[in-house]
Amino acid sequence: MSPQTASRWITAGIAFFAALLILNSASYVIDPGTRGLKVTLGKTQDGFLPEGFGFKTPFITSIVRVNVRQRTRSVTADCFSSDLQQVKIDLRVLFRIPEASVVPIYREFAGDPFDSLIAPRVQEAIKEVTALLSAEQIVKSREEIKKKALNLATQKIGSLLVVEDIVLRDIDLSPELEKAIEAKMVAEQQANQARFTQVQTQIEAETAVISAKGEAEAIRVRGDALRLSPSFLRWKIVERWNGRSPMVIPPPSEHNAAGLLLPLSPAETPATP
Repeated sequence: MSPQTASRWITAGIAFFAALLILNSASYVIDPGTRGLKVTLGKTQDGFLPEGFGFKTPFITSIVRVNVRQRTRSVTADCFSSDLQQVKIDLRVLFRIPEASVVPIYREFAGDPFDSLIAPRVQEAIKEVTALLSAEQIVKSREEIKKKALNLATQKIGSLLVVEDIVLRDIDLSPELEKAIEAKMVAEQQANQARFTQVQTQIEAETAVISAKGEAEAIRVRGDALRLSPSFLRWKIVERWNGRSPMVIPPPSEHNAAGLLLPLSPAETPATP
């Protein structure tokens, strides 16, 4: 290969490499779930860049990518209850950056706005809510605390960012306080069980009294019926007759002229001659 040919190949390679470098610096790609910002010589352009491919001024304009997907971050809040007990709450905050806030957030908050905007507001909201409750109420009212803290944090943050949800992952109390709350809950359960047993016993006693009164009234009615109509007993015997030959028992006295018909058992039935 002659020196001239080699020189041409080297020049062509350098030109091709320079063209690739210029093309790469003059284009950009915005991935799904992100939005782009054009920053030219330190100045941010108004409006964001959507997903996809585009061109920019090479070597002068840079592209800053902002994640607009929902994200989850951890927050720890050291709170005090209304009875001055220290409570440590571990939170999970679900948040996202709306498209309309991409440019203002980049201009006002360097980097991730969570640490500078969301976390302090959420911690403040949790502390204000728990300060109105006792330590025992904080343990029992997790859902109520979550709803109130979410509403309060949303008001404090405003529309610049969207807090989707707050999850109370863990509520940490001192060992002494946990034992005291547990003992109180056990005592309340035992008291509730004792009240239930007392009510159940009272209901059973009242039921027994009502049943006894009913039986006494039934006996009185039968006695009145027998006293007013002696044939009532005879009718009851006939009603219960099993269909076999009866045995007639003579009346014990002349005052009782009607004999009693008693159904015979199979062993007492006289044999037919």
